[in-house]
Amino acid sequence: MGRKTRLVGTIGAAVIAFVGTWEGLCLSAYLDVIGVPTICYGETRGVKLGDRHTKAECDAMLLASLKKHEAGVRKCLDKPDEIPAKSYVAFVSLAYNIGTKAFCRSTAAKRLNKGDVKGACNAATWFKKAGGRTIWGLVNRRAAEHKLCIEGLQ
Repeated sequence: MGRKTRLVGTIGAAVIAFVGTWEGLCLSAYLDVIGVPTICYGETRGVKLGDRHTKAECDAMLLASLKKHEAGVRKCLDKPDEIPAKSYVAFVSLAYNIGTKAFCRSTAAKRLNKGDVKGACNAATWFKKAGGRTIWGLVNRRAAEHKLCIEGLQ
């Protein structure tokens, strides 16, 4: 099965930087575009309006959450260590944003398990709606993930 994580060294730094940039940092809880209480780098679990965290706490939460999401991704992929590094970063970012259950049920995951990384990169762009409507921030994020994912194949 290989290592249990690839979130070390340059891959780990790339995932943290990529996800952190797209999620943005907010030290006070706010309502996201569909009304879910959110804090730090897009954390929603157990968040209540009025919650506050330091940047150090948010950084630690991001790392822990990325490890959790990566573990979920790895459980549903047959050969996660064979995915090119940049593509891997894109898929972990997608899973962080949509959740591991949604990722594992996705066409992207199914295509990865068939060895079709390019097809998986393309399928990952479909997740651009929240609350039933297209969100331009998600359109832009999926485009950036797709670009990174395809770069991994070159």
